[in-house]
Formats: sequence, structure tokens, C-alpha cells
Amino acid sequence: MSSTGKLEPDEIRRRAAALGEWFHNLDLGGVRTAPDHFLGDYPAVKWRSFAHAVPADLAGKTVLDIGCNGGFYSMEMKKRGAARVLGVDWDDDYLAQARFAAEVTGLDIEFRKLSVYDVGSLGERFDVVLFLGVLYHLRHPLLALDLIHEHAARDLLVFQSMQRGAAEVEPVRENYDFWDAEQFDRPGYPKLHFVERRYANDETNWWVPNRACAEAMLRSAGFDILGRPEAEVYVCRRTEPLYGPGAVYPAKGPRA
Repeated sequence: MSSTGKLEPDEIRRRAAALGEWFHNLDLGGVRTAPDHFLGDYPAVKWRSFAHAVPADLAGKTVLDIGCNGGFYSMEMKKRGAARVLGVDWDDDYLAQARFAAEVTGLDIEFRKLSVYDVGSLGERFDVVLFLGVLYHLRHPLLALDLIHEHAARDLLVFQSMQRGAAEVEPVRENYDFWDAEQFDRPGYPKLHFVERRYANDETNWWVPNRACAEAMLRSAGFDILGRPEAEVYVCRRTEPLYGPGAVYPAKGPRA
């Protein structure tokens, strides 16, 4: 440690390495935590494509980063002046990395071990909720969106999911007859692809939506899409869901 109390690069490098393999390539005092990432300078390269769509001034705002991983987005929110940033993840290794990154950068961020399914236990809503790169790792993705809507989001949701399948979105009718089936084969119909075993050598990949499905799920959970600044990223505003509180799974409409 230097005379100013800051960690020297060699010490940062040693401690970062001791925390295991990093998925977030962070710049910690000139030390890169994942310089050989298969996606390049990730997630900074992703962030640069949609950073302009997130409020630049978050003074007085609260932020919840669900699935915070190594803390990259939590730190970016704090740099924008957020009054409070809470990052949650279920992986102890990621949380240890995030806490170390916050220590090195001197940013006041709280990190907790919490599943997206448990956001109701926080007992509070946040002005901005980040839900980036999480949906496709969940066995129950729509439930997660419902719970975020009902318990965590006050205003904005910034959402990102890996997408596969068709990029086009076709209009969907209000209703289809029981004998109508051809719409399910059309590329632009909402589809959620199930991964029974692995995808990309990752056993935690469960469901991958096409674009139409990602957008339909957001609307169904009660999020109005304000913009799509990047192919997989949506900035949404919380509104009232069409079918009532989804997490309790009521009948879908008055005569379902």
C-alpha cells in the first residue's frame, strides 16, 4: 500500500487474482481483471452502446443492480451520482469481487447475497432497477419480471437479455382460435427457447427469447418500453400490468 493509503498495482493484481476468474473486465487502478475476455472489453463495450439512454445525473436516486456480478454497472451508477446503489447476486465469488472493486475505486456501494426471486424481502422500491444479463440464466424468467415489478421497481427498468432467433417483430392479434396454429411457426411470433442441457458451455443458460418474446414479456409484466438503444437492451418505465399482479398467477383476464 502506498503512503496515500491506495493499493499499489501489484497488490491489486495479487488480490484480484486470488478472487478467482472474473467475468467483468474492470479497470482497477490500471489493473484489468479479465483482459482476455472472449467478448472483448466486457461489459464496458456493451455499456458504451447504451450508456446514453440511462440518465446521466442520478443525484438523489436509488439504484438496484440485480445480478451485479463483479460490480461494473453498480459502479457506473454510483459514478453518475446515485444516492444509494445496492448490488445483489447469488454468487459469493462475484460478490467478493464486487466488494473488492468498490474498495479499490473508493465507491460507496452496498452488496448483498440475494436471489431475484427474493427482491420482496428488501421491503423497498428503487428509482432505477438494472436487470442485465440475468433473464436467460433463470428457470422462471417471467416470475422474476413479475416480482421486480411488484416489489422492486418504482420507475425505470434497464433490461438486457441474450436473444436468439428472428430479430423481426410481427403484430400479434388479440386472440386466436383454438384451431389456429400457423402463427407459432412464423419467425416474428414471440418465442422463448428452452435449453435443456447447455448453451455456450454454460449449464445456467435456461431460456433464450427472440426479440418479439423479450418485448412481449416486458409488456406483460407491466413495463412500458421507452427505448431500445441496443439490440438486446431496453429502457422501460413501470406501469400497471394488463392482467393484474402477475407473481400470484391469477386468471389472465376476466374470463380466462
